[in-house]
Amino acid sequence: MEPIQIILLMCILLLGFAGIYYFTTNKERMRRARALSVISGTSHAGGMGNSKNARDKRRADLAKKLKETDVEERKKRKGTIKDLLVQAGFFYTSPIKFWMIAFVFGTVAILSLKLIWGVAGLKFIFAIIICYLGIPRFVLKFLVKRRQKKFLKEFPDVLESMMRLLKAGMPVGEAIAMVAREFEGPVSEEMQRVYDEQKVGIPLGEAVLGVAVRVPLPEVQMFATGISIQQQTGSSLSEILQNLATVIRARFHLRRKVEALSAEAKASAGIIASLPVFVATALYFVNRDYIILLFITETGKNLLTGSAVWMSLGVLVMRQMINFRV
Repeated sequence: MEPIQIILLMCILLLGFAGIYYFTTNKERMRRARALSVISGTSHAGGMGNSKNARDKRRADLAKKLKETDVEERKKRKGTIKDLLVQAGFFYTSPIKFWMIAFVFGTVAILSLKLIWGVAGLKFIFAIIICYLGIPRFVLKFLVKRRQKKFLKEFPDVLESMMRLLKAGMPVGEAIAMVAREFEGPVSEEMQRVYDEQKVGIPLGEAVLGVAVRVPLPEVQMFATGISIQQQTGSSLSEILQNLATVIRARFHLRRKVEALSAEAKASAGIIASLPVFVATALYFVNRDYIILLFITETGKNLLTGSAVWMSLGVLVMRQMINFRV
């Protein structure tokens, strides 16, 4: 490739990534600004917004504290490789072992691309970055989300089971052990971990807060907060668990409703993303000499690489447009 072509390609990629970053962050910033404006009392009807009283001042202080807390929580949610490994369920896998596996995978992928595809130049540099740094982290985050989804699916049933056991007169520790034996998957692992930590002398509130760290979901955070409050105030734990299970089921139903309403948009995005692959495959079988030029000529490889990059950017934009958080 000519130097001017390399510079032009880098500028196009930078503009594409900058557009996606602005699109994804601006939407979250606008949502947070609207929420903070409501809390701080700056959005009132008529001339009431100009009135400065004690209530507005308290709301402004509360908004400031919430903003600071939100910034801290977002910093915590970024997570290191060690945190992601724990959240994915690999409690005894060190970051060094993860990077060793990523290095082996990246080396095999790069050699395959080099020998089979003949990747070289700027494309080879991008391939190294993606294979060594991008794909391993993507797979790890996928495993984290899959484990959280399994956990959340069984979590309301776990709370209701604990609530019935507590009403029957069983101690909290034995109720947690019973739940860990009766259920399977991530819920059983976390409840068994809480029970084991209790046996060595860790208070229940701290043990449950550890679950909120390993499974960073709002529902688990509410569960940990409810347990901590119950440990301090001595209120009815069964009633707290029942109310919490009801709230989690309501959130789960709302999330399912949102997924159903956005199913058409997701299907459209999937069809649009897969259409070029299907068309290229069909052309390969219909007129092989016509489509093979994309794979054997230097110009065809450059066009194919650029198309793949821009298609990936388009898929990411569509994913952000249909990704509704509940």
